[in-house]
Amino acid sequence: MGYAICNARVMTCDPARPGLGIVERGGVVVEAGRVVHVGEDVRDGIDLGGRLLTPGLVDCHTHAIFAGDRANEFAMRAAGADYLAIAAAGGGIAATLGPTRAATDAELLALLRSRIAAARAGGTTTIEVKSGYDLTVEGELRLLRIIAQTGAVPTLLAHLIPPDRKHDRDAYVGELVEQLIPRVAQERLATSVDIYCDVGAFTLAEARRILGTARACGLAVRGHVGQFEDLGGAELLAELGALSADHLEQVSDAGIYALARAGTVAVMLPGACVQLRMAIPPVAKLRAAGVAMAVASDLNPGTSHCDTLPIQLWLATTHYGMTVDEAWLGVTRHAAKALAVDAGAIIAGRRADLVAWHCRHEAEVPYRYGSTALVDQVYGTTS
Repeated sequence: MGYAICNARVMTCDPARPGLGIVERGGVVVEAGRVVHVGEDVRDGIDLGGRLLTPGLVDCHTHAIFAGDRANEFAMRAAGADYLAIAAAGGGIAATLGPTRAATDAELLALLRSRIAAARAGGTTTIEVKSGYDLTVEGELRLLRIIAQTGAVPTLLAHLIPPDRKHDRDAYVGELVEQLIPRVAQERLATSVDIYCDVGAFTLAEARRILGTARACGLAVRGHVGQFEDLGGAELLAELGALSADHLEQVSDAGIYALARAGTVAVMLPGACVQLRMAIPPVAKLRAAGVAMAVASDLNPGTSHCDTLPIQLWLATTHYGMTVDEAWLGVTRHAAKALAVDAGAIIAGRRADLVAWHCRHEAEVPYRYGSTALVDQVYGTTS
């Protein structure tokens, strides 16, 4: 069944149009879930009264499948403790392993679905979900199978060496490359493999081995790199043709230019960065080099327990110094590129994921970041 929307300020995010590709007093015609026409000549349909119509938002970096919470760590950080110290004391990622492993499939599925529903209420129609909170071969496969039931974009995350495997980390990496990644590829449980390459996580050499295996198995690659230290992860991701390099609070000029040459998207995660009181990524240098920047929630239980993107638009524009246009492209077209999905733009032939907003101008969404009533209607299916 088709429908049309008219009398809207349409943000197309079409790269063939300048900036955000705004069509004033425009409209969209949809048939069979696809956009078939965009323009100023759409006269009949759902009348938005001049209000804003955008692509459905794309959250390209989340850790949304987990059980338990770490509010105690939030209090510790508020009192002055830092992330690495908390992790060394048994907190951080390791603190989520027990509750997640203990949760039943039904419990994890219910938690994940509730988070996806909250994201959709905030305008997100495409959401990526990573595994990474079990850290055993069978446990990670279980998480990916649960993610598959939601329609989210699935990513296998090599998060870190489990605390009980630190004495045989080479063997653990061997299990990932010899067992887990091939099984994920064979069962088509993920579209990409992500790795956390940083101090306290995987080394650059381990990242090369893991991501090399992923590519050999036909999976795309991505990476958490440079959050705390620059280990050369950006250069490795560029070399491997990665879809995205995420975090990048610490990245060299050489790494930035390597990402630009490779066409790898830099994913900005301001929620975690601001909460951890870290120096922001070199946005001006990324911009000057021509690196496409996405913006994501980094929804996770420890450092960014945020399920909607409008607050990330606010953080990107106020704390990261991104322009309103850059931030919007970051949660639409560029985020879709980071996932290699058909989303993030209102273009004839594309999937019709759309959001109508209770405002007329795109700046109002980050400007009124605390409002829960800006989203009018979400069209399309969360994926």
